[in-house]
Amino acid sequence: MRAVQLFEYNQPPRVVEVPRPEIQGPFDVIVKIAGAGVCRTDLHIMEEVWRHSLGDPKLPYTIGHENAGWVEEVGSAVTGLSQGDPVILHPLMSCGVCRACRAGNDMHCENSKFPGLDGTDGGYAEYMRTSVRSVVKLAPGTDPAPLSPFADAGITAYHAVKKIAPLTYPGSVVALVGVGGLGHFAAQLLKVMTTAKVIAIETREQRLGFAKELGCDEAVLAGEDGGVQAVLDYTNGRGADVVLDFVGEHGTPDNALKMVRKGGTYSIIGYGGTVAPTTLDMISRELNVIGNLVGTYNDLVELMELAHQGKVKITSAQFPLEQAAAVWHYLDAGEIVGRGVLVP
Repeated sequence: MRAVQLFEYNQPPRVVEVPRPEIQGPFDVIVKIAGAGVCRTDLHIMEEVWRHSLGDPKLPYTIGHENAGWVEEVGSAVTGLSQGDPVILHPLMSCGVCRACRAGNDMHCENSKFPGLDGTDGGYAEYMRTSVRSVVKLAPGTDPAPLSPFADAGITAYHAVKKIAPLTYPGSVVALVGVGGLGHFAAQLLKVMTTAKVIAIETREQRLGFAKELGCDEAVLAGEDGGVQAVLDYTNGRGADVVLDFVGEHGTPDNALKMVRKGGTYSIIGYGGTVAPTTLDMISRELNVIGNLVGTYNDLVELMELAHQGKVKITSAQFPLEQAAAVWHYLDAGEIVGRGVLVP
């Protein structure tokens, strides 16, 4: 079968022929991939950003961690799934028995595998192997391909919005930094899950209208100050109750701390930069700073229900698997609105 594999860091992965995966354990599921979302994390994998934190994975391996498709084959202990069922896959393969799993925080599983990141083969391929614990069954007749980015970008945004929802109230303001692959989910989710007003901050003028279409109450260009003054003006000088930062670099952490109100919350989703408030600022303004990883399996189930109800939609563009290198270039240049999807 065809697969996109990383052979060398700082070099583009290659489309190669590899053996089709086979059932190895009773809880395995082989999925015929319909679509695999293209994530900025894939660029960071190529650039060695994740190399050492993931234990220096052995190369080559197949990347791709936002995956959806159809059940092809199941292990002997798997029930409730049949060949041809449309499914979307939680990105982690969790054990189900560690403390984190039993507490419902399976994204922190102590024995997890992360296909597409840690050396386990992912979904930029015609088929992939996963665990039944990662499989979310979709409604019969669903086309899984365009839904694949929900598997990471979607649930990461959902996880972040769900955490800050109790901090909002009618008249509160959430500043949304970045309306790209993750941020465009958050814009919709904030309107579904909270009563807050939403002001979007973008560096690209063409995305301002996109943000308003998604439900944002206001959308402004970042400008030289990263949008700080625009947020202060919108909130009559108080600052936002919550800042959701889907960029996390290029100065956004510093700017976010300037635009959040006293007693407010800075929620970090994007990464690459440094958060460095002074201890005096943290105390005198009583700030909250929280981080967000990918969401849980239950988060994905809940998000797919919202999608099934039509309350959250994905904006995506599909490309053939062979165009993977070109799609990463488009992503890096900011030329993809919403999310890109590779189709085998």
